[in-house]
Amino acid sequence: MVDTASIFWGFGGGNRMDSTKRQITKIAREVSKFTTRMLKTDGIGTAEYDFIHTVRKNPGITQAKIREILSLDKGAAARRAASLEAKGYLFRKPNPSDARSQLLYATELADTLKNSKASVEALYYEWLEEALTPQDNAEFCRILEILYTRSKTESKAGFPHLTERFLKGNTQNE
Repeated sequence: MVDTASIFWGFGGGNRMDSTKRQITKIAREVSKFTTRMLKTDGIGTAEYDFIHTVRKNPGITQAKIREILSLDKGAAARRAASLEAKGYLFRKPNPSDARSQLLYATELADTLKNSKASVEALYYEWLEEALTPQDNAEFCRILEILYTRSKTESKAGFPHLTERFLKGNTQNE
């Protein structure tokens, strides 16, 4: 069986040349720029949208849990929560199981945001896909699903294969 991922990513035979020229990363960067620009029309940045989204998906969440999910430090999470509360997007309730913490909830205003990060990103990707024929788009989506599944599986496992490759590669360069 041919290891298409090795060929695609250029890992076969010890060759570490990236045949993609990091174009996936470059497209993601452009999507991020566009998303940031469009989300500013609501007066909120992408980090604030991520915070609101986390609260909406987890009503009654603590700041500690948000910090864990979003990889934020304590001060950043506190400032973001306070800012969003002041803007009317979040409210707090005392935590009945821990008097030292409060639970965060999204307000109706948060639910009325005209844009979501996902919808803006989807708009961008739909626009990109218009450059492909239906057949090319189907093949692209098929291959993308293979790569996404591989990526997600590696991530959920804690990146064992990539960590090994990274560490092996770094010791070879010493």
